[in-house]
Amino acid sequence: MKISTLIDTNVLIDVWGPAGPKTKWSASAIVSCRRDGALVVNTIVWSELAPLIATETALRKAVDMLEMDRESLPWDAAFLAGVTHSRYRRAGGVRERTLPDFFIGAHATVAGHRLLTRDAARYRSYFPDLDIISPETRP
Repeated sequence: MKISTLIDTNVLIDVWGPAGPKTKWSASAIVSCRRDGALVVNTIVWSELAPLIATETALRKAVDMLEMDRESLPWDAAFLAGVTHSRYRRAGGVRERTLPDFFIGAHATVAGHRLLTRDAARYRSYFPDLDIISPETRP
């Protein structure tokens, strides 16, 4: 059975940005997920990658090299992201840089993708049914 995996921005930054302590894990995890099925990025990840890659053409080529599918954010995922983010904020969550994570988590949930990320804590808390691949689950 093929399983699709939405790739979080931090994993792609590990691979396409300067080498760091998680580069090897992220590259290996992408290869492993590719063996399982489709790799997916969405418009949120695309926008977060824009500052890292010089041109949109270069970003498109990088995504195509990994044979990743590009998906738009489903409307029901946008609604789920908004509702879940509101719950997070009411629980005292900080405002900075969080909504994109909720869009990514909601998209993976609604579309039935797994999520490949290095930052599993918020996703796990707010999307408990989401299958998450992270250094904690697959060292």
